[in-house]
Amino acid sequence: MEKKLPFICGIVEGFYGRPWSMEQRMVLFKWMQKWGLNVYMYGPKDDLKHRLLWRETYSVEESAQLKALVLAAQDCGVEFVYAISPGQDITFSSSCDLTLLKQKLRQVKGFGCMAFAILFDDIDHTMCPTDKEAFSSFAHAQVSVSNEIYQYLGEPPVFLFCPTEYCGSLCYPSLNMSNYLKIIGDNLHPGIGIIWTGSTVISKEISAESVAEVQEVIKRRPLIWDNLHANDYAQRRVFLGPYKGRPSSLVSKLQGILLNPNCELEANYVPIHTLGTWYKCGLRAAESNTDEGAETCQMYCPNEALKLALVDWLKEVNRPLCPSRQLPKEERAGGLVIQPTEEVILNGKVEPDTRKPGVNSDPQARQNALKESVKAGETPPSRDQGHEGSEVSGSQCPVTVVSQEAESEDPGPRESGTQNAPEAPGNLEEELAGSSRSTDRLPEPVRAGDGSTEVADGTRAAGSPGQVKGGGRHSPDLTLDDLRLMVDLFHLPYEHGEETARRLREFQWLKANTDYVEEWRARAQVFQLWCDGIVQLYRQFMRSSNRAIVYDLYPYLWDIRNTLLVVKTFVLWLDGRIEKNTYSFNSWMNCFQWCRTNNAPVVLGTEGEPWIYRGGLVGEFQMMLPITSSSELFNQPPPIFPTLKAYTIRPFDQKDKRALYSMCLESHICKTQEKDHASCHPDLVGDRFLGHFLTLCPDYCFVLEDEHEVCGCVSGALEVKAFLKGTEAVWLPAMQEKYSKPTALESLTPTQELMMFFYRKTATFSDSLLYHFPSLIQVDVHPKMSDPSEARNLVICVLSALKANGSQGVFCELKATDKKGLEFHLSLGFLELPGAEASTPQGVILGRLL
Repeated sequence: MEKKLPFICGIVEGFYGRPWSMEQRMVLFKWMQKWGLNVYMYGPKDDLKHRLLWRETYSVEESAQLKALVLAAQDCGVEFVYAISPGQDITFSSSCDLTLLKQKLRQVKGFGCMAFAILFDDIDHTMCPTDKEAFSSFAHAQVSVSNEIYQYLGEPPVFLFCPTEYCGSLCYPSLNMSNYLKIIGDNLHPGIGIIWTGSTVISKEISAESVAEVQEVIKRRPLIWDNLHANDYAQRRVFLGPYKGRPSSLVSKLQGILLNPNCELEANYVPIHTLGTWYKCGLRAAESNTDEGAETCQMYCPNEALKLALVDWLKEVNRPLCPSRQLPKEERAGGLVIQPTEEVILNGKVEPDTRKPGVNSDPQARQNALKESVKAGETPPSRDQGHEGSEVSGSQCPVTVVSQEAESEDPGPRESGTQNAPEAPGNLEEELAGSSRSTDRLPEPVRAGDGSTEVADGTRAAGSPGQVKGGGRHSPDLTLDDLRLMVDLFHLPYEHGEETARRLREFQWLKANTDYVEEWRARAQVFQLWCDGIVQLYRQFMRSSNRAIVYDLYPYLWDIRNTLLVVKTFVLWLDGRIEKNTYSFNSWMNCFQWCRTNNAPVVLGTEGEPWIYRGGLVGEFQMMLPITSSSELFNQPPPIFPTLKAYTIRPFDQKDKRALYSMCLESHICKTQEKDHASCHPDLVGDRFLGHFLTLCPDYCFVLEDEHEVCGCVSGALEVKAFLKGTEAVWLPAMQEKYSKPTALESLTPTQELMMFFYRKTATFSDSLLYHFPSLIQVDVHPKMSDPSEARNLVICVLSALKANGSQGVFCELKATDKKGLEFHLSLGFLELPGAEASTPQGVILGRLL
C-alpha cells in the first residue's frame, strides 16, 4: 500500500462548464511539477460520465485517454484523484447501483489510478421511498455507500468524501448544530477525508479558528476545496489575482487544499503559481517548528508571491502558441521563431533574447533573412501564421500600434502588483504628472479637433519599417506592466486591484462633484487617460503571438474595453456641459442633480457570496451609469474571432458635421444604389436625415469613429414636442431657402423626393405615445460596420444622456422592411408599439422604457 501524502496541495478540475482538453491538462501537470504541487482531482461537472451518466463505463477510446492522463500525472509526480458524483439519482439501498459504482471505479483503478473521491455536493437532500425504509437519514445513506466503496477499493491512501453540507452557509441550522455533519463525522471511516469549502461556497478568508471548529464536528482535519478563483458562476468575471486570505500556517491544521480555479486554463497561471509559493511557505513554517519569530519569517505574502508569478508568467505569455497550445509549425520542426524585435521588455528595460535555437535551425541565416525582408519593406511573418480560426494573424490584419511616452526608470513592481499609479486622487498635480510617467500603459493625451481626450494611433513612418510615429511600442510582446494591469483589473472575487478600485471611486467622485469645474476637469482627464490605457492594453494583448492565452482572456478584456468606452464617453459628455450648469439654472440642472443623488455604491467587499456582484468590475461601472438595470444593453457577446479594430465614441462637435454628412451620403447610396444625390447637392442626404438633430439637439448626438474615419452616429431629442416645433419653426424654413421646391409633384426622382421632405407637413405623434416615450433616437451606422456591438455602445451613450436628464422612455421609427435595423433594436430591449401611428405608411414605431 502506498504511503499517504503528508499534505495534499493541488488542483481540482471541478467547475461547471466545458472541461479542459487533454493537452491543457498535460500543461497543468507540468506547471504543478514545477511549483511543487502534488495532487490533481478529476471531477469536471459537465463530464457526463463523471456526474449525469456516472453508471456508464468508459469506452475503449475514452479509457485510453484517461489512462494516458493518469500516467502523465504520475510522470510529473502528481497524484491523480478520480472523483465521481453519483448523488443526483443514485438509489443508496440498490445493490444494482452499488455494483455499477464499483464496476466504474474498478475500471478507473485499472488505468493506474490509486486515489478516489466520491462527491455528494449540489444535490437534493430528499431520499426515495426505498432509501427511507433502508436508512434512518440522508447522512447514513451516504456514509454506508462511501464506507463500502472505500473498503472495496482496498482502503486507498487518498479517498475523499464531499458532503452535501460542504460549507458553513449550507449547514442546517448551523455548523455546530448540524445533525447531518455530526452523523458524517461519527460514522464515516476515519481513513476517508472530508471536503470543506469554508464558511461559504466561495470563502473570502479561511482562518485557523474556523478550521478548528469544523474539525471538532467532523472528527478529522478537513480538506479545503477552495473556490477562491472559480468563475463558473460568473460568465463576465475572471480572477487573475494571487492566492490569499488563507494563512500558510494552515498547512499543519488541514489534510490539504485543492484549488478549483478559473474555467480558462490560461487564466490560472498566477493563481496556481502563488498557491505553490503558499504551500512552500507553509511547509517551511511547519518544518521549522521553532519560536514565533522564525515562524513569522516563513509567513506567506501574497504581494511578493504575485511579483514572482508575474515574472514567470511574462515568459509564458510571450511564447508563440496556437489556441490549442500547440507550438507553431516552425518551432515544432525545430526552427527558431524570430520575434519582430528579438527583445523581451521587462519593466521598460530591454534584455537580450536567451532562447536556444532548435537542433536543425540556422539562427544567423534566419536573422539575416529577416533583416533583408525588413530592408525591403516587408512585414516579418506572424508567429501563428496559417492557423485556422485566428483572425488576428499578422498576415491578415494590419497592426496599429498605440502611441505612448517613453518610460522613465521604473523602481520595480509595487507590493500590490499594480501599476505605479499615484496614491491620492486628491493630489491633482502629482496624479496628472504621474499619469504620463508611471507606466507605458498611460499615454500622453492628444487633443483632437473636437476637444476630447484621445489616444493617438501610431502608424509606421514611410521609409522606416518597424518605426512608429510618436515613439510607440512596436513589439507585440506584453510587458510586466501589462500583466500587472490585467491582474489589477481582474483581481479576486471580493476585491479589485488597488488601481482599479481607485478609478471606481474616482468615477463616483466625478459624478458627484460637477460643481468644482477646474478640479473636475483635471481629475476627469486623469480618468480618461486610464480608460485609454485599458484600450491600449486590449490592443497590445490582441497582438500577442500566444493565441492560447488570447482566446481564453479575450472575452473579458473585450468586455471591460467596451464598458470603459461608454464610461469615458459619458465623462466627456458631462465635461462639455459643466459650464452651463455652473452659470445658469436650466434643463442641464436635471443631469447634475441625477449625478449627485444616484451614486451607486461600490458593492464589492460586502457580505455574501460573490455571485451577487453581477458582472464584477464591468457590472460596477455599468451600475454607476444612468442606465443601470438594462441587462439586455450590456450583456453582449464578443465577436466570434478576436479583432484589433479600434473605435472611439465621443460627443458630437460641429466640426464633425462634414464627416457625418459624407458618411450619411455613402450609406444612402449603398442602400438605394442612387448616385445622383451627390451631383445635385452634397448636403442633401445629410440635411434630410441628420441635419435637424445636429442643429436642434447637438447635445444628444454621439459620434463613432475607427482609426481612419467617422463610421456612425446616434442622435437624440429629449423632448419630441419641442423638437418638432423647432423643426417646423427654424429648421424647415432654412432648408426651404437652401433647396428649391420641385416643380413637378408627381413622378419625382429620388433627389426630388428628398427635397420634398422640407416642404411637407411636420410629422406628429400621439400624446399617449409621448407620455410614456417622450424622447426620440435615431441610429445611423455605415453599412461597412459588421460588429453590432459598437452601434450598441452608441445607443447606450445616448440613452444614458437622455436618462440623466429625466427621460423615462424613448422611441424610434424604422421602416418595416428594415429587417436588420428591427432586429438590432429588438435586441436592445425595444418593443414594437402596435397602437402608435408612424409618420409614414411604411414606418414602425419601437419603444423602450428607461
